Amino acid sequence: MKTAPQISAQQAAQKINSGDVLIVGGFGMTGTPVHLLHAIAETDTTDLTYIGNNVGETGLGGGRLLRNGQLKKAIGSYFTRNREAGAAAPRGAVDGGGAAPGAPAPPPTTHRGAPAAAQSGAMDVELLPQGTLAEAIRAGGAGIGGFFTPTSAGTPLAEGRETRTIDGTEMVYIPALRGNVALVRAWRADTAGNLQYRMTENNFNQAAATAADLVIAEVEEIVPVGALDPNQVHTPGCFVDFLVQANLCEENLGSSASVSASLKKVDAQRLNMARAALTELRRGDIVNLGIGIPTLVADLLDASSGIIMHTENGMLGVGPEPESGGAMDYPVNAGKIPVTALPGASYFDSATSFAMIRGGHVDVAIMGGLQVDEWGNLANWAVPGKPLLGVGGAMDLASGADRLIITMTHCNRDGSSKVVPRCDLPLTAAGVVDVLITELAVFRFGESGMQLVKLMPGATLEQVKEKTAAEFTVALEETVAAEG
Repeated sequence: MKTAPQISAQQAAQKINSGDVLIVGGFGMTGTPVHLLHAIAETDTTDLTYIGNNVGETGLGGGRLLRNGQLKKAIGSYFTRNREAGAAAPRGAVDGGGAAPGAPAPPPTTHRGAPAAAQSGAMDVELLPQGTLAEAIRAGGAGIGGFFTPTSAGTPLAEGRETRTIDGTEMVYIPALRGNVALVRAWRADTAGNLQYRMTENNFNQAAATAADLVIAEVEEIVPVGALDPNQVHTPGCFVDFLVQANLCEENLGSSASVSASLKKVDAQRLNMARAALTELRRGDIVNLGIGIPTLVADLLDASSGIIMHTENGMLGVGPEPESGGAMDYPVNAGKIPVTALPGASYFDSATSFAMIRGGHVDVAIMGGLQVDEWGNLANWAVPGKPLLGVGGAMDLASGADRLIITMTHCNRDGSSKVVPRCDLPLTAAGVVDVLITELAVFRFGESGMQLVKLMPGATLEQVKEKTAAEFTVALEETVAAEG
């Protein structure tokens, strides 16, 4: 059995050369090799390409490399949480999943005299849907040149890419991704380099560990060969070149460090929307919850509901938030919020998670929106000209789930309707919305078009007509009961 050399984070950082392409594991700050990234931030290495779901959070993980001006390019899915990644977006494409349209971005900061990417445009950005990113890294590690996927077809992210119609479905060609160096974070390793991940810390790490010429694993604990059950090894030691032992603490986990740091907003209006979404679910459904209002649905469930919650960062069987604690003790959901695991839960990597979605194994997706039109088209990831960007898993889920439920506020801050005749924001997916829930109404989409089927507590038909730009018919089933 081989032995994987054990080195320090500083020694590992010296193995990174200027101009290298890095494949980096992690989701938010969970499963991120933060000590390795911070060690690189203390070097003079520059012109790096960073491939990962996100570039850390502000000043953490890859966020330090960004702040230092060490990154030439980032290829990823969701940079929104790091405000210093702002206006590095190509062609003005930005995220709209979390911030309200028109909300100003926080001011970027500088470090070592280098301007933040938001101001200078010093970092190029390539945005990929989250499942496409995971599969591209997996393909790179598997020696596959690329693949066709239905995700992003017909959207701005498909522009300039080869497309084909396969079995009647338009698909987009994505080349594989591979790096010079992969930096991953695992829970345990043995001295042969076998790795074991913990809960949702697997995410992009398992694929990343296969997709580079040199693989360095930062681990919490290193044990002798034979101490790991072979059934519990996620990454075989043949992929791993060096081990770095480094212990996590809460300050390494950013917004996932504690439930109390959660950005989730809870009020009666949002809870009413979550309850309305819950009534659309059936016992036995496998349901993916997006960030924002959809995460509230999990808090309304218990094991007796028979509904199984899926989160795209690698978990099936999501339970409610814990009363206290953080990612040191609990898995996290797609909103980077610590959650509990219901009996029968399972963990897996991001590539497997999105294979579940694209493969039709997720019954319902509930996500937020910026616009929905009367044709069932959805726009929820971009507002042209705004400086934050992140498509996340929305495109994969919108095209892959059997049923799609959108929860969003009915109007923008300026009072203009978000329920429109035709989306004029960049599309997430076309003709995919089955149910739309706002604070005023519930609409269904089908062969008869867009139908108003329920009024939300306190709303009237006249209000809905006044605030809805789209054409719809009325077929009221009931009025949604108010909370309590």
